[in-house]
Amino acid sequence: MAEDELAAFRECWKEELTSNKEDQPLVCAPSPSLDVSVQAGQNDFKNRYFEDLNNLNKACSPSQSEEGGCIEDEACVGGGGNAAAESEDQPEYVAIARSLLDGRTSPLLDRIQEERTRRKRQYQNMTNACSASLQQPQQQQPKRKVKKDEELLELLIQDLNEVNDIPFFDIELPYELALKIFQYLNSTELGRCAQVSRAWRVLAEDSVLWFKMCTGEGYHQDASVSDSPCWKSTLRDCRNSAKTVRSNWKNRVGSISQLQFELGKVLCDVSSCDNFVLAGYTSGDVRLWDTLNWDSTASYLKINSLSANSEPRPYVRYVQVNSTVAAATYEDGCVDLWSTETGGEPLLHYQSTGRIQALALSPDSPVLCSAAGPDIRLDCADDRGYWRTVCQARLPKTVESLVLVPGRGQQCPLAALVAEEAVYLLDPREEQPRTLHSVYGHPVTCLDASDSHVALGVKRTGWAMYDGGNKIHVYSLETGKPVACVGDSLGDFTCINLRDSPPHLLVCGNKDRRVRVFDLRAGSSVASLYAHHLGVTSVQADDWKIVSGGGEGLVCVWEMRMGAKLWEMHNRHRGVICHYDFSEDALSQDHILPICRSDYIESSGYNYNIGLAVPYDRLAGSHPSH
Repeated sequence: MAEDELAAFRECWKEELTSNKEDQPLVCAPSPSLDVSVQAGQNDFKNRYFEDLNNLNKACSPSQSEEGGCIEDEACVGGGGNAAAESEDQPEYVAIARSLLDGRTSPLLDRIQEERTRRKRQYQNMTNACSASLQQPQQQQPKRKVKKDEELLELLIQDLNEVNDIPFFDIELPYELALKIFQYLNSTELGRCAQVSRAWRVLAEDSVLWFKMCTGEGYHQDASVSDSPCWKSTLRDCRNSAKTVRSNWKNRVGSISQLQFELGKVLCDVSSCDNFVLAGYTSGDVRLWDTLNWDSTASYLKINSLSANSEPRPYVRYVQVNSTVAAATYEDGCVDLWSTETGGEPLLHYQSTGRIQALALSPDSPVLCSAAGPDIRLDCADDRGYWRTVCQARLPKTVESLVLVPGRGQQCPLAALVAEEAVYLLDPREEQPRTLHSVYGHPVTCLDASDSHVALGVKRTGWAMYDGGNKIHVYSLETGKPVACVGDSLGDFTCINLRDSPPHLLVCGNKDRRVRVFDLRAGSSVASLYAHHLGVTSVQADDWKIVSGGGEGLVCVWEMRMGAKLWEMHNRHRGVICHYDFSEDALSQDHILPICRSDYIESSGYNYNIGLAVPYDRLAGSHPSH
């Protein structure tokens, strides 16, 4: 409340008190002869809640109090015997003020309790003084009693000012505890709290709160609180950027780059994570691209001396990359691992006895798992960056595929492996891999894992293929029990994406040309999309879109909620990696179709004759061969 408004409020209340209640004498009855006047004084005084202590003390002088004794009688006006009757007849504003001063709405409970104790002592002193004054003659009584309503008003306004100036949240709670309470609020609620007071604004704009909110939404996962001067602005920029990328995805706005290492080399395997793309070739070369820094020296990775000195050089079989390391396996059984920051020589190199059948790299930690025949090897880096083997095991059958469970860290890695019709879980803390799923005669065709579940596609053969078709089984990693069984298809499931899918959803591809989305809670199909006429080979999803790839080289983007295809792209050149960047603005110079950026010095497949067509709003192109 502003000062001028507070002064006006005080004066208005004083005038109301003065106009409604005229000066009335304090009536006391020291003897039975004065009963009639005392009774009339009590009826008039029932509307008064407080008495002026200063004037009462003046009226009851020390000399007068010494002459008469203290009489505890009903004749003392202002006593507490008729409190119920007084509360019924007192004005409404006095009752409101009393409730406020009693702490029913004020948060300053301790301070008001102290004030209440002080008033109680003053009231007892007042009662004693009043009783003493009853023993004096009536002519010695004060001529007028100053009402204490003005003092009541002053106390009420003082408490209101204290509530406005010092919020309860600031004087009662330490800053760290208040910060822990505020961390459960979202950005909208923090913005509303910042409008309460200056102290709350400091709490609501604390960098720790916005840093946790930023990392919780997936931005700047490896950053610390001190990396940004204002995490609130950083989160706003990240959200705006994500909104722009999402719009560009839907509208097919962005730039396309072709990652071609060397003509004439056959591409063996590709892996990508964040801004890194890793590729292996039949020449034995391994190439790493950093799409955020194309001039990075880490783009050229040196292979181990054993594979480099052999003639001919063994070709690359599998590659894997995450945000910190990149790994590759060769035909001769060698495994190399590099740092994505420094590149150069391998950080880890080892030779297996047989050809590597499967390779997996944890998406969020430096953990590497490889399988050569039935033998499994699990390596991870310690806190100082030194790699060591934490587990070696052997299965009864040859390992066909494996995945590492994300979110386990370096201390307790967990791997899921497929060996024909059986699925095993490899935990370094256990002596032998434990069996998660095994049905004789029904081999597992695909596998994926999230931080809490493992999903596997099972092929039904013989008479069983007509009993519901192929299925996808989902197991819980905590209990090892099946939690869902979905799917009813005659075709084999070829790919599953459980790690990146939204919560409680599973996206998979099938040889019957369809991409399916299942709800694991209900066990039913959410969407079935006819995607690729040569079968679906890969699929990935996030909270709103699905990206699928087919055997014909077609990439399709789907809107999950509507089940509609947004756009598709065909890669007609085998061995060429196409990199799509949707983070660029539509007004950028790079937002031009590749056909319009031809410089006539590329291979014949890219040479076009370009000219404007009437009425000069269309672009026409012709190939030299036509």
